[in-house]
Amino acid sequence: MHCLLCGNLSFWHICKRCRSEFLTPSLTKRVLDDGLEVYSFYRYSQIKTLLHTKHKFIGYFIYKILVKESFLKFADNFNFEGQIYSIACDDSVKSGYSHSAILNRYLKSAHITPLFSKLRAKNSISYSGKSLKFREENPRDFSYSYRSDIDIILVDDIITTGTTLKEAKKVIENSDSRVHFALTLADARDI
Repeated sequence: MHCLLCGNLSFWHICKRCRSEFLTPSLTKRVLDDGLEVYSFYRYSQIKTLLHTKHKFIGYFIYKILVKESFLKFADNFNFEGQIYSIACDDSVKSGYSHSAILNRYLKSAHITPLFSKLRAKNSISYSGKSLKFREENPRDFSYSYRSDIDIILVDDIITTGTTLKEAKKVIENSDSRVHFALTLADARDI
């Protein structure tokens, strides 16, 4: 097969050289107006083409490569006093797999326990390319179904306006759990 980035022959969808050259994460932080700190590994423009594969079967392999370069390394170096759980913002299966579940799964470590199917959106309208006004008028309407009084990391693939993460945080905190911060693959502030 050929590397998707450079076109050279490769055993992987993205060769080792391109992973090193183009997929080295640079962690950035954005603080939302509700105080939620969101850490992103990439700028949206840096991996835009790769992120758009999530709607195709190949996206499963691309997302695994991206999380091995970012989420997995983060989890291996993360320390927390006690136990913290990670929850993806709606890990429903689409296109044969759940891209947010892949992100969440790679956070498994000594200090992080990923939880699955615990935060579900009842509204499945796509936010892709939509305005902040549209997002606010069409909330995800999350349902949280796990125990209270736990520490949580929120997980999503992209932060655009922050609407989804703020809504998820509010629903979880209404159940008396604590959202410490959120992790995303990419921050779309640069588009």
